[in-house]
Amino acid sequence: MSSLLVRGEGGRVAITPASAGWRYVSFSTARVGKGARFVVATEESEVCIVILGGRCSVRIGVVNWPEVGERETPFDGPPHAVYAPPNTNLELRAGRGEVQLAIASAPATKGAKLRHIRPADARREVRGSGVMERTIHHILMEDAPAESLLVTEVVTPAGHWSSYPPHKHDTDDPPNETQLEETYYHRLRDPRGFAVQRVYTADRSLDETVAVRDGDLVLVPRGFHTVSAAPGYELYYLNAMAGPVRQWCVTFDPEHEWLRR
Repeated sequence: MSSLLVRGEGGRVAITPASAGWRYVSFSTARVGKGARFVVATEESEVCIVILGGRCSVRIGVVNWPEVGERETPFDGPPHAVYAPPNTNLELRAGRGEVQLAIASAPATKGAKLRHIRPADARREVRGSGVMERTIHHILMEDAPAESLLVTEVVTPAGHWSSYPPHKHDTDDPPNETQLEETYYHRLRDPRGFAVQRVYTADRSLDETVAVRDGDLVLVPRGFHTVSAAPGYELYYLNAMAGPVRQWCVTFDPEHEWLRR
């Protein structure tokens, strides 16, 4: 199996910088049963918790948000999320059904203000056209305050290409390109389906293509990358990114950049 592919098991997947072999991004998922309690301690990181499906309450000290989440699956509209700075303890309690969480984090010293990110706060973008069209919900990108973490989610129609044309962000040369580690957390509306993700460098010293199932995670440490949803199977993925500079500046593969015209 590819070293870039982390299989989801029982609705859960997790990586740390140590397990991924990089410096910044940690990512995990969790399923919290009806009425159950789940605690997140941010320690020396900033954290973005995305509600993939279900509803929960969130308590942080004297702050209490009784209703966080409203969609049933990641395909049912924009998300609720919670951003928390370092040294914060969050207590989440599932409501009348299971809640599914994705937890992205990156090292931070001060971070930004604690906040509940509501669906109206997630900037919507339709990118591409024809079989390259997909819908993006920008949850925690450069237009939202944080120290190093970037988070966005993408819904790709069945049979469409996404993260396309292939692009990379592995060189620290802003504003031309920024160095960002990235994870792709994949979900499929029909779990019988699959998607294909390719990660490669110009010299092909890295050139891997993996078939991903519902709940799998793909690491993008460097290189150009792109995703394709198999016909008949609608695809969702959640991206977490971080690096030395909190900017999303990319270079498209010159062989395919003509497609942007």
